[in-house]
Amino acid sequence: MNIEKEFTQIYNTYAHKVFRLCLGYASGDEDLAKEWQQETFIKVWKHRNSFQAKSSISTWVYRIAVNICLGDLRKSKKHAQINENTLEIDSMGNEKEIQEVQIRKMYNCIDQLTQNNKAIILLELEEIPQATIAETLGVAHGTLRTRLSRIRKSLLKCITNEK
Repeated sequence: MNIEKEFTQIYNTYAHKVFRLCLGYASGDEDLAKEWQQETFIKVWKHRNSFQAKSSISTWVYRIAVNICLGDLRKSKKHAQINENTLEIDSMGNEKEIQEVQIRKMYNCIDQLTQNNKAIILLELEEIPQATIAETLGVAHGTLRTRLSRIRKSLLKCITNEK
């Protein structure tokens, strides 16, 4: 397989998942998520020859995406703060509006997690296998499962405003 076809296959396989992962880091800001997604695949293209297959290609791509998102957040603090007022559900709102508010509320709760816990839950939400998440983030699988359990409980409390 030539390099361009191989890259296209990688892009087609992971672009959507990388976008959604980045969307989580961007607190729902689609433009920022697209920017990070694009930057991820530019890095994949530039460094494709340095991939040594010590991990799966998915682990490598997700690691690049997580590093780009975290690095950009640390450098520029571009992510938008979700105004608590936007989380209010209008009693006259339709089902789609309610769903959008719930999604924003979930992103707001995810935004309150530590960077590592945020990476774990965003990869989990993408249905990335736990072994891949553990390898991507450099933690033991058992540790990952424990942290996931705590993160889920924390998010549940946040979403239901129990804190």
